[in-house]
Amino acid sequence: MLTHRLKERFLTELTPAEQAFFLRKALEAMDQRGYEPSEDLFHYCFFLTLKERLRLLQSGAGAGAGGGYLRLLFVEGMRETEEAVGLYEERLAREQGPVPREAGKRFIAYLTET
Repeated sequence: MLTHRLKERFLTELTPAEQAFFLRKALEAMDQRGYEPSEDLFHYCFFLTLKERLRLLQSGAGAGAGGGYLRLLFVEGMRETEEAVGLYEERLAREQGPVPREAGKRFIAYLTET
């Protein structure tokens, strides 16, 4: 399953709203796409969550706020995050198959238990 280090990352680096987004994406990935609960799934959902964070930051910053440097940071951050999502999506697709519901439940339970 997941290492304690990844669980700590989930709990400390993501806000409660981001944790909910992460868990929703994990459930969708397992239920709809047949992705296996694994470290790759964790990273896939983590980068999807970071991508959402960047999107929300950019929309909240408004057009032109912060000038060109801030825009460059958003664009580069989004590009790198999208590349990471694509990388993990490819890796997960290779192992794709029906996921036993118990395995998915254990994945979610491990991340949410304190």
